[in-house]
Amino acid sequence: MRGSGRSSTIGRSAALLLFGGAAIVLAIALAGCGSSAKATPQALQLERADLVAVARALSAAKPVAVSEVAATKAAWPLIANGLPTGTGTISRPAIQLAVERASKLRVPGLFQERQAAVLTGAGSSLAGIFRTYGLLANRGWQLIGAAIQEIEHGSPAAARFARANVALYIESVYDAHFSLAQIGKKLLIDYKNQGGPTAFGSSLTQAEVDGLAQTYCEAQDRLYPHTGVRLGS
Repeated sequence: MRGSGRSSTIGRSAALLLFGGAAIVLAIALAGCGSSAKATPQALQLERADLVAVARALSAAKPVAVSEVAATKAAWPLIANGLPTGTGTISRPAIQLAVERASKLRVPGLFQERQAAVLTGAGSSLAGIFRTYGLLANRGWQLIGAAIQEIEHGSPAAARFARANVALYIESVYDAHFSLAQIGKKLLIDYKNQGGPTAFGSSLTQAEVDGLAQTYCEAQDRLYPHTGVRLGS
């Protein structure tokens, strides 16, 4: 019964991850959307203020995100193609470090759904993208760790369930970092579209935006290779 109960917990969490997967599609779709009408001077001023606030939040979140990405990149080759038949061959320190670093991810208060709902313009979609990253990376790694535990110590039924569904958790980690990697180039575009250095002045400089773009980019954050395992395999 112990294994069955824990499998149910993993199953419920997997369902939440499916919603998270939908959120990433929505977030990236929103990232490409802009207002069809020209913003009024007042609205543009508010959008710029929100973009500055979002850039500050991204800067504050950078150390923890960079730490999580480094741990994930070290562990990724161990799981990208699924868990091996004998999980004892997995480097436990690398996996455990990735789980621990992901557990420390905190979505900035400004990016939480309630607060982000009042953000305008580009700042809103940037907040959504980062929130998606935090959700998927945290839950994905926690569930990978739980799946390994079930495979090694759970009931046969729980172990089968964990192995059959671990691909979903691995894919979630990949999607999290794909999402994170889109932030920098979107920030650069949004900054330029809202007037760039001339409009923002010292409140948000080109150097600050470039620095964030170099952190939140594909070269730094995207995982290679793509996942090579399918759900149920």
